[in-house]
Amino acid sequence: MSPSIDGRPPKLPFVVLVLSAGTFLMGTTEFVIAGLLPEIADDLQVSVSRAGLLITAFAAGMIVGAPTMAIATLRLPRRSTLILALAVFSLGHLVAALSSSFALVLAARVVTALATGTFWCVGALVATTAAGPAATSRALGMLMGGLTVATVAGVPLGAWLGQLSGWRGPFWVLAALSAGAAAVIGRYIPADERREAPSVRAEFAALREVRVWLTLSAMTLLLGGVLATYTYVSPLLTERAGIPGGAVPLVLTGYGLGALLGTTVGGRLGDRHPLATLVISAGTTTLVLLLLTFVSTNPVAAVVLVTLMGMTCFAATPVLGALALRFSASAPTLVSGLSGSAPNVGIALGSWTAGVALTSPLGQTGPPLVGTVAAALTLVPLTALALMRATRPSEAPSA
Repeated sequence: MSPSIDGRPPKLPFVVLVLSAGTFLMGTTEFVIAGLLPEIADDLQVSVSRAGLLITAFAAGMIVGAPTMAIATLRLPRRSTLILALAVFSLGHLVAALSSSFALVLAARVVTALATGTFWCVGALVATTAAGPAATSRALGMLMGGLTVATVAGVPLGAWLGQLSGWRGPFWVLAALSAGAAAVIGRYIPADERREAPSVRAEFAALREVRVWLTLSAMTLLLGGVLATYTYVSPLLTERAGIPGGAVPLVLTGYGLGALLGTTVGGRLGDRHPLATLVISAGTTTLVLLLLTFVSTNPVAAVVLVTLMGMTCFAATPVLGALALRFSASAPTLVSGLSGSAPNVGIALGSWTAGVALTSPLGQTGPPLVGTVAAALTLVPLTALALMRATRPSEAPSA
């Protein structure tokens, strides 16, 4: 993609927007379940804590499934893989909506997570290929935008629909929308151009690159720290900041809007100044979380800081994804899959650590303190990347 005549960045290809719509559906299904747990538990006759396994199972499916499915579908045409992923995604929701067995719903969630991981890793490659090397971060920012719009709009709408129609209602809607998305993907995603047959050996060889692991580590630490804080932000807002419970969804909407702005700005800046964007993002996120730990007794400050937390953290996500693909050279598929796993590893570990901190004498300040430490540690791999960049030339972005 070449620069526009007036010097402004050119528009991203339409296929990137189509893929972003797909990530919107994936993000909605991952997080909407949290607002439906009591209804699911009551209908399937299990405890709420047991119903919470539906969230854990999805995260586990993403962690294991994204890289596994990246290799399993390596030799399939990318357009066919995306259509197949959406078809399985739709089928998983149909099975869950029709089932009265908790075990079957749990299994459907795992299958859905596998489809989500497949769509993400292949969709990222298709989007960055279509956008070109000069707009890799912007393309990934658009895909991330689909996820953040899901938190702002898809999840609240899904929870609202679940309250009106029962928890199965959102599952029926997601099944129908993903089936429609599969048809759109088939219409607008171009067929693969002739390219060298992908090699499983080359994909694993790409993991020898230290910079790939440094980038994945930064993803795990930064997103793990912020989302660990986000997981327990409700008690922080209500019990420490004194914000009414009914106002918490509005604060979380601010977080989602901040994240959407962050991915947009980070995607634009990251193509030109990737390491500077990352260091500023990690540094400001650390500061925001530290301030949230100590000044969150002020409700206005708490609201502002939660919004900034989403913006500063998510400014880094498209840049980290773009660097991971760049450092993987000519074998990016497995690394793309691991890029989907890394944030979920961070979420799992961070949420567990934050939960322990919440029950400690630290109380509501425990989760943001955990997040502060994780965000600060992100500067370690980023510093290493900066030093390696000074002595080793980067490969051109590849997809």
